[in-house]
Amino acid sequence: MKLHLPLLSVAAAVVLALTVSGCGGAAEAGQAGQAGNEVKELRYQGSANNVTFPELAADLGYLGDLKLNWVGNTTSGPQDIQSAATNQTDVGGAFSGAVVKLIEAGAPVKAVTNYYGSDEKTFSGYYVKAESTIKEPRDLIGKKIAVNTLGAHHEAVINTWLTKNGLSQDEIKQVQLVPLAPNDTEEAIRRGQVDAGTLGGVLQDRAIEAGGLRSLFSDVELFGTFAGGQIVLRNDFIEKNPNTTRTFTTGVAKAIKWAAETPRDEVIARFTKIIESRGRNESTANLKFWKSPGVPDSGVIKDEDFTRWEAWLNASGIVKDKLTPSKYYTNGFNELAGKKG
Repeated sequence: MKLHLPLLSVAAAVVLALTVSGCGGAAEAGQAGQAGNEVKELRYQGSANNVTFPELAADLGYLGDLKLNWVGNTTSGPQDIQSAATNQTDVGGAFSGAVVKLIEAGAPVKAVTNYYGSDEKTFSGYYVKAESTIKEPRDLIGKKIAVNTLGAHHEAVINTWLTKNGLSQDEIKQVQLVPLAPNDTEEAIRRGQVDAGTLGGVLQDRAIEAGGLRSLFSDVELFGTFAGGQIVLRNDFIEKNPNTTRTFTTGVAKAIKWAAETPRDEVIARFTKIIESRGRNESTANLKFWKSPGVPDSGVIKDEDFTRWEAWLNASGIVKDKLTPSKYYTNGFNELAGKKG
Protein backbone atom coordinates (compact mmCIF):
# COMPACT_ATOMS: atom_id res chain seq x y z
CA MET A 1 0.00 0.00 0.00
CA LYS A 2 2.96 2.26 0.47
CA LEU A 3 3.76 4.63 -2.39
CA HIS A 4 7.27 6.02 -2.79
CA LEU A 5 6.79 9.27 -4.57
CA PRO A 6 8.94 11.84 -6.41
CA LEU A 7 9.57 15.49 -5.63
CA LEU A 8 8.58 17.21 -8.84
CA SER A 9 8.70 20.94 -9.64
CA VAL A 10 5.95 22.69 -7.72
CA ALA A 11 6.19 26.31 -8.85
CA ALA A 12 3.46 26.10 -11.50
CA ALA A 13 1.25 24.07 -9.21
CA VAL A 14 1.56 26.64 -6.43
CA VAL A 15 0.71 29.53 -8.75
CA LEU A 16 -2.33 27.62 -9.93
CA ALA A 17 -3.25 26.70 -6.38
CA LEU A 18 -3.19 30.29 -5.22
CA THR A 19 -5.13 31.40 -8.30
CA VAL A 20 -7.77 28.73 -7.95
CA SER A 21 -8.25 29.34 -4.26
CA GLY A 22 -9.15 32.95 -5.02
CA CYS A 23 -11.63 32.23 -7.80
CA GLY A 24 -15.31 31.38 -7.79
CA GLY A 25 -17.47 29.50 -10.25
CA ALA A 26 -16.07 26.18 -11.42
CA ALA A 27 -13.17 26.52 -9.00
CA GLU A 28 -15.64 26.00 -6.18
CA ALA A 29 -16.77 22.59 -7.48
CA GLY A 30 -16.92 20.19 -4.57
CA GLN A 31 -16.84 23.03 -2.05
CA ALA A 32 -19.51 24.15 0.35
CA GLY A 33 -21.90 26.53 -1.35
CA GLN A 34 -22.97 28.32 1.84
CA ALA A 35 -21.90 28.54 5.44
CA GLY A 36 -23.23 25.55 7.37
CA ASN A 37 -23.57 23.47 4.22
CA GLU A 38 -20.46 21.32 4.39
CA VAL A 39 -19.19 19.09 1.61
CA LYS A 40 -20.29 15.46 1.96
CA GLU A 41 -18.38 14.09 -1.03
CA LEU A 42 -14.60 14.10 -1.28
CA ARG A 43 -12.81 13.75 -4.60
CA TYR A 44 -9.69 11.59 -4.45
CA GLN A 45 -7.24 9.53 -6.49
CA GLY A 46 -6.70 5.86 -5.79
CA SER A 47 -3.94 3.31 -6.41
CA ALA A 48 -4.35 0.42 -8.82
CA ASN A 49 -4.60 -3.03 -7.22
CA ASN A 50 -4.44 -1.45 -3.77
CA VAL A 51 -6.88 -0.31 -1.12
CA THR A 52 -6.17 3.12 0.35
CA PHE A 53 -7.02 3.88 3.95
CA PRO A 54 -9.80 6.31 2.96
CA GLU A 55 -11.32 3.51 0.86
CA LEU A 56 -11.01 1.09 3.77
CA ALA A 57 -12.56 3.67 6.11
CA ALA A 58 -15.53 4.09 3.77
CA ASP A 59 -16.04 0.33 3.51
CA LEU A 60 -15.89 -0.08 7.29
CA GLY A 61 -18.50 2.65 7.76
CA TYR A 62 -16.10 5.01 9.51
CA LEU A 63 -16.89 7.97 7.22
CA GLY A 64 -20.50 8.25 8.29
CA ASP A 65 -22.52 10.07 5.65
CA LEU A 66 -19.43 11.12 3.70
CA LYS A 67 -18.90 9.68 0.23
CA LEU A 68 -15.67 9.21 -1.70
CA ASN A 69 -15.63 10.19 -5.37
CA TRP A 70 -12.84 8.32 -7.19
CA VAL A 71 -11.56 10.44 -10.08
CA GLY A 72 -8.74 8.12 -11.21
CA ASN A 73 -5.43 6.74 -9.96
CA THR A 74 -2.53 8.92 -8.91
CA THR A 75 0.72 8.88 -10.87
CA SER A 76 2.87 10.19 -8.00
CA GLY A 77 2.65 11.70 -4.54
CA PRO A 78 3.52 15.25 -5.65
CA GLN A 79 0.92 14.94 -8.41
CA ASP A 80 -1.58 13.75 -5.83
CA ILE A 81 -1.03 16.61 -3.39
CA GLN A 82 -0.76 19.16 -6.20
CA SER A 83 -4.17 17.99 -7.40
CA ALA A 84 -5.52 18.64 -3.91
CA ALA A 85 -3.79 22.02 -3.70
CA THR A 86 -5.26 23.15 -7.03
CA ASN A 87 -8.79 21.97 -6.19
CA GLN A 88 -8.83 19.20 -8.77
CA THR A 89 -9.33 16.83 -5.83
CA ASP A 90 -9.98 17.32 -2.14
CA VAL A 91 -7.55 14.73 -0.74
CA GLY A 92 -3.92 13.96 -1.56
CA GLY A 93 -1.06 12.02 -0.02
CA ALA A 94 2.72 12.03 -0.43
CA PHE A 95 6.12 11.49 1.18
CA SER A 96 6.82 13.96 4.00
CA GLY A 97 9.53 15.68 1.97
CA ALA A 98 7.09 16.33 -0.86
CA VAL A 99 4.60 17.80 1.61
CA VAL A 100 7.30 20.10 2.98
CA LYS A 101 8.40 21.15 -0.49
CA LEU A 102 4.88 22.01 -1.63
CA ILE A 103 4.06 24.00 1.52
CA GLU A 104 7.42 25.79 1.48
CA ALA A 105 6.64 26.83 -2.10
CA GLY A 106 3.43 28.44 -0.88
CA ALA A 107 0.76 25.83 -1.51
CA PRO A 108 -2.26 26.27 0.79
CA VAL A 109 -2.44 22.72 2.21
CA LYS A 110 -1.97 21.06 5.58
CA ALA A 111 -1.31 17.45 6.59
CA VAL A 112 -4.03 15.90 8.77
CA THR A 113 -2.92 12.26 9.18
CA ASN A 114 -0.08 9.91 8.33
CA TYR A 115 -0.95 7.26 5.76
CA TYR A 116 2.13 5.12 5.10
CA GLY A 117 5.28 4.08 6.88
CA SER A 118 7.50 1.18 7.90
CA ASP A 119 7.49 -1.33 10.72
CA GLU A 120 9.17 -4.67 11.39
CA LYS A 121 6.79 -6.44 9.01
CA THR A 122 6.40 -3.84 6.28
CA PHE A 123 9.52 -1.95 5.22
CA SER A 124 11.88 -1.11 2.37
CA GLY A 125 15.20 -2.91 2.06
CA TYR A 126 18.32 -2.00 0.12
CA TYR A 127 19.95 -5.03 -1.48
CA VAL A 128 23.10 -6.15 -3.28
CA LYS A 129 24.09 -9.49 -4.79
CA ALA A 130 25.18 -11.99 -2.16
CA GLU A 131 28.74 -12.04 -3.50
CA SER A 132 28.99 -8.25 -3.85
CA THR A 133 32.08 -6.52 -2.46
CA ILE A 134 29.81 -3.82 -1.06
CA LYS A 135 29.81 -4.41 2.69
CA GLU A 136 29.51 -0.96 4.25
CA PRO A 137 28.22 2.52 3.36
CA ARG A 138 31.52 3.86 2.06
CA ASP A 139 31.69 1.00 -0.45
CA LEU A 140 28.81 2.66 -2.32
CA ILE A 141 30.92 5.62 -3.43
CA GLY A 142 31.06 5.44 -7.23
CA LYS A 143 28.33 2.78 -7.33
CA LYS A 144 24.79 2.76 -8.71
CA ILE A 145 21.65 2.24 -6.60
CA ALA A 146 18.27 1.66 -8.24
CA VAL A 147 15.36 3.66 -6.77
CA ASN A 148 11.85 4.02 -8.09
CA THR A 149 12.22 7.76 -8.54
CA LEU A 150 14.57 10.59 -7.65
CA GLY A 151 14.01 13.10 -4.88
CA ALA A 152 11.67 10.95 -2.83
CA HIS A 153 11.45 8.55 0.11
CA HIS A 154 14.30 6.28 -0.99
CA GLU A 155 16.71 9.09 -1.83
CA ALA A 156 16.03 10.64 1.58
CA VAL A 157 16.57 7.29 3.35
CA ILE A 158 19.79 6.52 1.47
CA ASN A 159 21.14 10.05 2.03
CA THR A 160 20.32 9.84 5.74
CA TRP A 161 21.95 6.41 6.09
CA LEU A 162 25.12 7.54 4.33
CA THR A 163 25.26 10.77 6.33
CA LYS A 164 24.83 8.95 9.65
CA ASN A 165 27.67 6.65 8.63
CA GLY A 166 30.11 9.50 8.14
CA LEU A 167 29.97 10.28 4.42
CA SER A 168 30.14 13.94 3.40
CA GLN A 169 27.64 15.42 0.97
CA ASP A 170 30.40 15.54 -1.68
CA GLU A 171 30.96 11.81 -1.19
CA ILE A 172 27.23 11.12 -1.21
CA LYS A 173 26.96 12.90 -4.57
CA GLN A 174 29.27 10.22 -5.96
CA VAL A 175 26.68 7.55 -5.15
CA GLN A 176 24.58 7.44 -8.32
CA LEU A 177 20.85 6.94 -7.89
CA VAL A 178 19.28 5.34 -10.96
CA PRO A 179 15.51 5.66 -11.50
CA LEU A 180 14.15 2.22 -12.31
CA ALA A 181 10.70 0.67 -12.26
CA PRO A 182 10.33 -1.43 -9.09
CA ASN A 183 9.35 -4.49 -11.15
CA ASP A 184 12.74 -4.33 -12.91
CA THR A 185 14.96 -3.68 -9.88
CA GLU A 186 15.59 -7.25 -8.75
CA GLU A 187 16.69 -8.35 -12.22
CA ALA A 188 18.89 -5.28 -12.62
CA ILE A 189 20.71 -6.16 -9.38
CA ARG A 190 21.18 -9.79 -10.42
CA ARG A 191 22.48 -8.81 -13.87
CA GLY A 192 24.88 -6.23 -12.44
CA GLN A 193 23.22 -3.33 -14.24
CA VAL A 194 23.12 -1.62 -10.85
CA ASP A 195 25.20 -2.36 -7.77
CA ALA A 196 22.32 -2.14 -5.32
CA GLY A 197 18.59 -1.58 -5.39
CA THR A 198 15.52 -0.80 -3.35
CA LEU A 199 12.94 -3.53 -2.79
CA GLY A 200 9.73 -3.52 -0.79
CA GLY A 201 6.49 -5.40 -0.42
CA VAL A 202 5.81 -8.39 -2.64
CA LEU A 203 8.86 -7.62 -4.82
CA GLN A 204 11.08 -7.87 -1.76
CA ASP A 205 9.42 -11.08 -0.58
CA ARG A 206 9.87 -12.75 -3.95
CA ALA A 207 13.50 -11.64 -4.29
CA ILE A 208 14.41 -12.95 -0.84
CA GLU A 209 12.65 -16.23 -1.55
CA ALA A 210 14.65 -16.67 -4.76
CA GLY A 211 17.94 -16.24 -2.87
CA GLY A 212 21.21 -14.75 -4.05
CA LEU A 213 20.68 -11.27 -2.62
CA ARG A 214 21.98 -9.73 0.59
CA SER A 215 20.49 -6.86 2.57
CA LEU A 216 22.71 -3.84 3.18
CA PHE A 217 20.18 -2.18 5.46
CA SER A 218 16.50 -1.33 5.72
CA ASP A 219 14.65 1.86 6.50
CA VAL A 220 13.15 0.31 9.64
CA GLU A 221 16.65 -0.63 10.86
CA LEU A 222 17.63 2.99 10.40
CA PHE A 223 14.62 4.67 11.99
CA GLY A 224 12.61 2.00 13.77
CA THR A 225 8.86 2.09 13.16
CA PHE A 226 8.09 5.40 11.48
CA ALA A 227 5.60 7.27 9.32
CA GLY A 228 6.77 8.17 5.82
CA GLY A 229 4.01 10.33 4.37
CA GLN A 230 0.88 12.32 5.09
CA ILE A 231 -2.58 12.98 3.68
CA VAL A 232 -3.20 16.67 3.06
CA LEU A 233 -6.28 18.83 2.61
CA ARG A 234 -6.49 22.42 1.36
CA ASN A 235 -6.62 25.09 4.04
CA ASP A 236 -9.79 26.58 2.57
CA PHE A 237 -11.43 23.15 2.49
CA ILE A 238 -10.61 22.66 6.18
CA GLU A 239 -11.91 26.12 7.06
CA LYS A 240 -15.20 25.65 5.18
CA ASN A 241 -15.69 22.02 6.17
CA PRO A 242 -14.40 21.46 9.73
CA ASN A 243 -16.88 18.71 10.60
CA THR A 244 -16.29 16.89 7.31
CA THR A 245 -12.55 17.22 7.85
CA ARG A 246 -12.89 15.74 11.33
CA THR A 247 -15.07 12.86 10.16
CA PHE A 248 -12.74 12.06 7.27
CA THR A 249 -9.50 12.32 9.24
CA THR A 250 -10.78 10.34 12.21
CA GLY A 251 -12.29 7.76 9.88
CA VAL A 252 -8.93 7.21 8.19
CA ALA A 253 -7.25 6.97 11.60
CA LYS A 254 -9.80 4.35 12.70
CA ALA A 255 -9.16 2.39 9.49
CA ILE A 256 -5.42 2.35 10.19
CA LYS A 257 -6.10 1.18 13.75
CA TRP A 258 -8.49 -1.50 12.47
CA ALA A 259 -5.88 -2.81 10.02
CA ALA A 260 -3.29 -2.93 12.80
CA GLU A 261 -5.51 -4.80 15.26
CA THR A 262 -7.50 -7.13 12.98
CA PRO A 263 -6.20 -10.62 12.08
CA ARG A 264 -4.23 -10.53 8.85
CA ASP A 265 -6.53 -12.95 7.00
CA GLU A 266 -9.53 -10.76 7.77
CA VAL A 267 -7.77 -7.64 6.50
CA ILE A 268 -6.81 -9.38 3.26
CA ALA A 269 -10.36 -10.66 2.84
CA ARG A 270 -11.73 -7.13 3.30
CA PHE A 271 -9.24 -5.69 0.81
CA THR A 272 -10.17 -8.41 -1.68
CA LYS A 273 -13.86 -7.64 -1.33
CA ILE A 274 -13.28 -3.92 -1.83
CA ILE A 275 -11.19 -4.38 -4.98
CA GLU A 276 -13.50 -6.96 -6.51
CA SER A 277 -16.61 -4.90 -5.86
CA ARG A 278 -15.42 -1.60 -7.29
CA GLY A 279 -15.10 -2.83 -10.88
CA ARG A 280 -11.81 -1.27 -11.96
CA ASN A 281 -10.42 -4.36 -13.71
CA GLU A 282 -7.73 -4.90 -11.08
CA SER A 283 -5.83 -7.86 -9.68
CA THR A 284 -5.96 -9.07 -6.09
CA ALA A 285 -3.03 -11.46 -6.53
CA ASN A 286 -0.55 -9.47 -4.44
CA LEU A 287 -2.87 -8.99 -1.48
CA LYS A 288 -1.73 -12.32 -0.05
CA PHE A 289 1.63 -10.70 0.66
CA TRP A 290 0.10 -7.94 2.83
CA LYS A 291 1.56 -8.02 6.33
CA SER A 292 0.74 -4.85 8.24
CA PRO A 293 -0.42 -1.25 7.73
CA GLY A 294 3.06 0.06 8.50
CA VAL A 295 1.57 3.26 9.96
CA PRO A 296 2.22 3.85 13.67
CA ASP A 297 -0.12 5.39 16.24
CA SER A 298 -3.33 5.43 14.17
CA GLY A 299 -1.96 8.06 11.83
CA VAL A 300 -1.18 10.63 14.55
CA ILE A 301 1.46 13.00 13.17
CA LYS A 302 4.55 13.94 15.20
CA ASP A 303 7.18 16.63 14.70
CA GLU A 304 9.77 13.94 13.99
CA ASP A 305 7.81 12.77 10.96
CA PHE A 306 9.22 15.92 9.36
CA THR A 307 12.41 16.65 11.35
CA ARG A 308 13.60 13.11 10.53
CA TRP A 309 14.36 14.42 7.05
CA GLU A 310 15.71 17.85 8.05
CA ALA A 311 19.35 17.21 7.11
CA TRP A 312 18.30 15.87 3.72
CA LEU A 313 15.84 18.73 3.15
CA ASN A 314 18.62 21.21 3.97
CA ALA A 315 21.15 19.42 1.76
CA SER A 316 18.61 19.37 -1.08
CA GLY A 317 17.91 23.10 -0.70
CA ILE A 318 14.22 22.51 -0.01
CA VAL A 319 14.49 24.10 3.43
CA LYS A 320 17.25 26.62 4.05
CA ASP A 321 16.67 27.28 7.74
CA LYS A 322 15.65 25.16 10.71
CA LEU A 323 12.51 23.15 10.07
CA THR A 324 9.27 24.29 11.73
CA PRO A 325 7.07 21.15 11.75
CA SER A 326 3.96 22.98 12.98
CA LYS A 327 3.76 24.69 9.57
CA TYR A 328 2.98 21.40 7.91
CA TYR A 329 0.43 19.52 10.00
CA THR A 330 -2.34 19.42 12.56
CA ASN A 331 -3.71 16.58 14.69
CA GLY A 332 -6.71 18.69 15.56
CA PHE A 333 -9.09 16.66 13.38
CA ASN A 334 -7.87 13.19 14.39
CA GLU A 335 -9.94 12.25 17.40
CA LEU A 336 -7.63 9.30 18.06
CA ALA A 337 -4.86 11.80 18.80
CA GLY A 338 -6.67 12.62 22.00
CA LYS A 339 -5.93 16.32 21.69
CA LYS A 340 -6.22 19.27 19.38
CA GLY A 341 -3.13 20.37 17.48
